[in-house]
Amino acid sequence: MQNQGITRQVARWVALAALFVIPIAPLIIANSFFFPFITGKAFFFRIMVEIAVAAWVLLAFLDKEYRPRFSWTGVAVIAFVAWMFIADLFAVNVAKAFWSNFERSEGWVLLIHLLAFFFAASSILRVEKKWRTWFLTSLGFAVLVSFYGILQQIGVLAIHQGSTRIDATFGNSAYFAIYLLFNTFLALWLAFTEKRPWLKWSLVGFAIVEAFLIFLTETRGTVLGLLGGLVLAGLLMAVTGNKRAKQWGAWGAAIVIVLSGGLYLARHTSFVEGNHVLQRVTSISLASGQTRFTIWSMAFEGVAERPIVGWGQEGFNYVFNKFYKPSLYAQEPWFDRAHNAFIDWLVEGGIPAFLLYLAIWVSAVWYLWTRSELSRPERIALTAALAGYACHNLFVFDNLYSYVYFFAILAFIDSQVGRPIKRLETAPVLSEKDGMAYGLPIAAVVIVLMIWTINVPGITDATELITAITPGNPQAQLATFEQLTQHPSYPGVQEIREQLVSFASSVSQDPSASASVKQAAIALAIQQMGDQVKQYPQDARERLQLAYAYSAAGDEQDSLAQLDAAAALSPGKEDIWIEKGLTLWQIGSTTQAQAAFDHAYALGAGQFPQLAEYAAAGDYAAGDAAQGDALLMKNFGTTTVDSDVLAEGYYRGKDWQRLIRLWQYRAAKPNASLSTLFGVAAAYYAAGEKQQAIAQVEKIMKEYPQTQQAGQQAIQQIQSGTVGQ
Repeated sequence: MQNQGITRQVARWVALAALFVIPIAPLIIANSFFFPFITGKAFFFRIMVEIAVAAWVLLAFLDKEYRPRFSWTGVAVIAFVAWMFIADLFAVNVAKAFWSNFERSEGWVLLIHLLAFFFAASSILRVEKKWRTWFLTSLGFAVLVSFYGILQQIGVLAIHQGSTRIDATFGNSAYFAIYLLFNTFLALWLAFTEKRPWLKWSLVGFAIVEAFLIFLTETRGTVLGLLGGLVLAGLLMAVTGNKRAKQWGAWGAAIVIVLSGGLYLARHTSFVEGNHVLQRVTSISLASGQTRFTIWSMAFEGVAERPIVGWGQEGFNYVFNKFYKPSLYAQEPWFDRAHNAFIDWLVEGGIPAFLLYLAIWVSAVWYLWTRSELSRPERIALTAALAGYACHNLFVFDNLYSYVYFFAILAFIDSQVGRPIKRLETAPVLSEKDGMAYGLPIAAVVIVLMIWTINVPGITDATELITAITPGNPQAQLATFEQLTQHPSYPGVQEIREQLVSFASSVSQDPSASASVKQAAIALAIQQMGDQVKQYPQDARERLQLAYAYSAAGDEQDSLAQLDAAAALSPGKEDIWIEKGLTLWQIGSTTQAQAAFDHAYALGAGQFPQLAEYAAAGDYAAGDAAQGDALLMKNFGTTTVDSDVLAEGYYRGKDWQRLIRLWQYRAAKPNASLSTLFGVAAAYYAAGEKQQAIAQVEKIMKEYPQTQQAGQQAIQQIQSGTVGQ
């Protein structure tokens, strides 16, 4: 090695330190950031990579041993990232394709950081012979993350998403699951070659714990990946191993197949159905995957329209809007991923990106089995890890740390098989003197510039946005939003504007907010979301957001114009037609609202009772009670349905008897709230039956003496006709 001076040592230790703290990322929960489980990890990873790469580049100038080497895996990774740069330039939303948003924190900016991590880690950890130490360090931090998940399972710590599926420090059970899957196979890989018995068996024990925790995440795609990886590992042992290994491999694969198959066949037994984890894990079927299949079919329609450059990263929402299938109404309203990583890249970067993505996988496995100096057990464990990850990716999209582990394994393989590149090897070496005089200062400046330009704006907005949406002082919140919207960072533009619309809508109903604050908030929301729509007019979601802003301002006509534009972009989406019907109600167009609700119900092909409620409410509001009754009977078997939208429909159609009957039905339920009981009185009052309303209030006062003051006030308002004023 050349240049053993201070410059090289500083660069070496900085690079190693940055690489070795990257495994801390899963532990980070940045509660002061918007999307705290994601943004904190993402910014930390980017900053550490930027530091590591700047130090590595300096090392490469000082010592040719640190320079990149050639491998087809490296070529495939470079080509994939380069093609996605081109595809993102042709994206519908170029800025979002490159910078993503806070919720995902991906985009091309993540890809280029992963590429940089790939080469820096491959070169530095190869020269320093630290790969094993790096993976052991990662497993060490994984122990802490897993312990967090265990504490969630036993009830010591709260589960962040849902109530039963542990998610540890990831805030998402699927993200945690793939983290556990990688750790399972990496622990087995390291155990196979560990000479110290205590560490070997500790790694085996840890792998078993990680595998068990995968089941507790109840992420079915990852469970399949785990089982498939174990079976593949057994089969590879049976095919490539010695006599003893063949026996162990065959028996191991057979045991996994028999146990998992038996559990699946027993899925309808009381033992399985009585266990929430087993019940969910064994509920895998074609029927349960119907939503996925529908989304995939939409994705292929999007690919057919843009097969070469795709829609750009973060572009799936345009496919989702345009090719939306009404059968998805009961699912979450907006999908930004196909829930299949392979299809996601096909959509985002077209056929070339898909083929290059496959080339990365193929080259990695090919090198493992043809060029790598790794032992057979190591090859098997890493192949099983990649196979399990691939299976997981058939049903789930990637997240930051699944990318990190994938690129770490790719970099490890590259470091094992890479050949020196003659042109790089013969390039001049920077002297210690020049390194100290120019190299270190330039590297330091580059690090500061990268952190300041790439990360600081996003970090600032992520923290300020939390301040802006935290309830408290509406005027202070508005001031924060005004500051945020002056120079929003690229990752946060859309989310800042959407949160602003939500704030404006809520503050417009807040009695504690002054009229000037309400007007300013609504005006700012309309202006900002209007800018968003001008920049990205093909986004139905943003059109809908602008419609909400106009509605908050009481401007129903402009709201309807945006809803019509959104419906043109996503004609099959029932939510848009429902919102249109509600807006038409506000301007008294009950007949047109009825038509909008009916259209939404028709799109759903009568599958969704909630749409039937809207359609029936539209009928009652328009005075067509017979049709409303028929709809309710068809969908519920009764005309007495507890529904707020039906109550609104009765009120607008002045169908007082049905309105009173609905509130009486609610009040008759066990443990009916006091507000419900007073609601009966309000229904009587709306029907003009003041005496009945007073009698209801007096009945409440008698049964609940603590309501005396509120009851007397209500009676006075009923008598004076000032209810609601």
